[in-house]
Amino acid sequence: MLEGIVRESIGKTTAKKLRRDGYLTANLYAKGVENIQAAFKRGEFVRAVRAKENLAFPVKLGDKELNVVIQEYQLHPVHGEVVHVDLRIAVPGQVTDYLVPVVTHGTPVGLKNKGVLVMSKRRVKVRGAIENIPAKFDLDVAHLNRDESILVRDVEVPEGCRMMDRPDVAICGVIKAK
Repeated sequence: MLEGIVRESIGKTTAKKLRRDGYLTANLYAKGVENIQAAFKRGEFVRAVRAKENLAFPVKLGDKELNVVIQEYQLHPVHGEVVHVDLRIAVPGQVTDYLVPVVTHGTPVGLKNKGVLVMSKRRVKVRGAIENIPAKFDLDVAHLNRDESILVRDVEVPEGCRMMDRPDVAICGVIKAK
């Protein structure tokens, strides 16, 4: 379980001191829950996110244990390290929007026909309760030829969930190499 500290002061100078000490700042929020300003060790946070099996993962702040989902993150413009992260608290039974990652597998047929696989959307917006939301969408791209794509409407969504992106938006596709 990822452990963090609750920040008392949310000013710029304290955030800079925390970043200098190897922490990343975080904002935890949900509908009907009071916002929590926190900080996590950068390395521990990255390890916890890479090791998670579900969309939500547990964090411990003081005496509170919460399940959270990564909503958004900010990277440093020069060296690309995570600087700040927004975490949505996964309240059981509450219907809300989550960004679910998309993973592809297989080698498209179109690569032999001078094509290139392009990922247009790495995460898709899904509305539902956290219990129904999948950990990721796993798409098989082996059947894609050149100038073919997988659209949002082609992805099967679990019961109790609904896609919030437009149905005619491409998630991934094979285009002609230049």
